[in-house]
Amino acid sequence: MDIHGKIQEVLAETLRDDQGPAHRTLSETDFLCALRRRANIDPSRRYLYLQVLGGKAFLEHLQEPEPLPGQVCSTFTLFLHFRNQRFRSKPVPCSCEPDLKEGFLLEIHGDGGKMADATTMLSMCDPVHLVLIRTDTFSETALVSSHFLDWRTVLASPSGKTCFAVELMGVGSECKVPAGVLIVSLELYPPLTETLSTDIISTQQSLNRQRTAEKERLFLVYAKQWWREFLEIRPSHQSKMVKIFAQDENGVNRPVCSYVRVLRAGRLLESPRQAARFVSLLAHEKAPVVGGGGGKQEQWCSLLAFLCRGKGDCEDHATLLCSLLLGFGLDAYVCVGTKTKGTPHTWVLTRGTDGSITFWESLTGHRYLHQAIDPDAPPLALQPKPSSPYRTVGCVFNHHAFLANCQPSDAVELCVFDFQNQSRWKAMSEEALKSVTAPGTITSLPPLPPLCAPSLDPAAASNQLELEMRCLVSEHRKDLDLATVWDDHLSYLLSSALSAYELERCTGVSCGNEEFQDAVRRAVPDGHTFKGFPIHFLHRNARRAFATCLRSPFCEEIVHCRGDHVRLAVRARVFAYPENACAVWLMFACKYRSVL
Repeated sequence: MDIHGKIQEVLAETLRDDQGPAHRTLSETDFLCALRRRANIDPSRRYLYLQVLGGKAFLEHLQEPEPLPGQVCSTFTLFLHFRNQRFRSKPVPCSCEPDLKEGFLLEIHGDGGKMADATTMLSMCDPVHLVLIRTDTFSETALVSSHFLDWRTVLASPSGKTCFAVELMGVGSECKVPAGVLIVSLELYPPLTETLSTDIISTQQSLNRQRTAEKERLFLVYAKQWWREFLEIRPSHQSKMVKIFAQDENGVNRPVCSYVRVLRAGRLLESPRQAARFVSLLAHEKAPVVGGGGGKQEQWCSLLAFLCRGKGDCEDHATLLCSLLLGFGLDAYVCVGTKTKGTPHTWVLTRGTDGSITFWESLTGHRYLHQAIDPDAPPLALQPKPSSPYRTVGCVFNHHAFLANCQPSDAVELCVFDFQNQSRWKAMSEEALKSVTAPGTITSLPPLPPLCAPSLDPAAASNQLELEMRCLVSEHRKDLDLATVWDDHLSYLLSSALSAYELERCTGVSCGNEEFQDAVRRAVPDGHTFKGFPIHFLHRNARRAFATCLRSPFCEEIVHCRGDHVRLAVRARVFAYPENACAVWLMFACKYRSVL
C-alpha cells in the first residue's frame, strides 16, 4: 500500500469513529482535520514515506529453523535515523528472507518552515541511516549492518515513488561481505509538481563527491605535513598514541574529531554526572576479532549503531560521554593513551575555568581530579600519588580541536594540560579540521541522533524481576531441603538502600544510609542477626543474575541460611535511563535468631 492509500485508510477510520458508519466520504475540511489529529501529518510540510517491503539473501540464516508458535527465537530489528528523527521496526524472526515489512514517515524540513521543493531537497546531503540489529535468544545484540541510504533518487520519479533493492554489507572485518538485501520503496508526500531529471541528480551527487574528495585530499596532505613537524620536535614522538583517523563499523577511515558533536539530552538527563552514569550503563564489549594473534580489532562505531546495539568499546563510550558533556557546557575532550598496565584506552577530560583538570572514566562513571607532579620539586614522597588508572596520554580531541602531547614525557602524572601552550601541545588547524568534519562531508558522520526516552516501566520491571528472583531462591532452597519463609516488610525496607546506592553512583554522594540502618534495627528483634548483600547488574535476566550472585560467598551464606526462625528478603530495583539502559540493583537479606 502506498502512502496515499495508507493515509486515506487512516482518515476513513477516523471519520467512521467520529461520525458513524453513515459518513464515509472525505470532504477537504474533514481531510485536513483528520490529517492533523489522527495521521499526525502537517499538510504544509513535505514527507518521505520509506517502506521496507522485505528482506532477501541473508545467507548466514539460510539454515535457520522455522520457529514454533510461542518459541523464543533470534530476531532482526531495523533502526532508522534521518535529520533528528528516529524509528525502529518490530522485531521479526531471523531467516534467509526475513519478514521485514514496515513503513516509516520521515519529515523533510524546509527552510523557514516552508514546504521543501525539489531544489531544496536536492541540496540536502543527509542520508537515511539504516542499522540492522540481531538479538539472540539470550537477549544479546549484534550489529549486522550499518548503511547510509541516499534517498534523493526519488526526486526524479514522475509518480513521486520509486522502489529498489538495498544491499546491506557486513561490519568490521566483514565490511566487504554482503549481509543481505532489503527491498525499499520511497515515496514523497505531497508529490512534486515538477520533478528533476536523473542527470541533474547524478550530476549533483557526483559534484558532492568531488568536492568532498578534494577536501579529504587537502586534509590528508595537511595531516602528513603536521605529523612530520610533530616527529621533528622529538624522535620519541613516533611511539606516542596520536590517533588522527579511526575506522568506523563500515571500515571507512574518518577523522577522530568527527565522532564527537555537541549532544543535548533535553529532559532525559539532568546533569553531567547523570550523563556519565548513563554512558557507564551501556555494556563494554570489544570489537570481535576473526582469528588469533591477540590483536585488537579497531572499530569506532557511529552513535546510532552504538545506541541501537546497547554496547561498544571504550572509544564509543568516551566519544558519547564527551558529546554529552559538551552539551552540558563543559570544556570536554577525549583522551587517547594507555592504562596502568599499558593497554590502549580512551577516556574523557574536562577543564574547569579555574584550571582544574578532571578525568571521567566512561566505562564506570568514576571521576578523578588530576594533579600534575613536578619532577624537579623534591622530595617526591611528599607529592600527591596518582589517583587515576591512566598511565600515558598521546593526544586529546573534541569536535573542533585536535592536540598532540609534545611534552618530554607522556606520563599522565607528569602531564600539564595547558592546551594554549604550544611547547606542550601541538594543535591542528581548526579550519583544516572543520573542512572534513563539518556536516555534509562524506568523511563526517551525520548529525548525532537524539536520545530516546526509556519505554521501560521501572516499577513493572522491578516487580517482575523480584518475583522471578523469589521463585529461584525458593527452588534453590527446596533442592537443599530448606524451607523458605519471606518477610515482605523487610523486603520493602531494602528499597531505600538500593535507591541510595544508585544515587551515590549518579552523584558520588552517599546519603540515606542512617535511615536504612535505623529501619533495619527496628525490624530485627533483639537476639536476632541481620545479613544483607547488594549487587548491581546491567541486565534483567533473573537466572543469569542469580547464578552470578551464588558465586559470592556472602550471598550464598544468606541464600543457604539455616537456623531458628529464619526469614528471607529480596528486593529488586530497576532504574531506567535513556535508550532503555538499566541500572539493576538486587539485595538479598536474612534475619534469624542467634543461638549460642
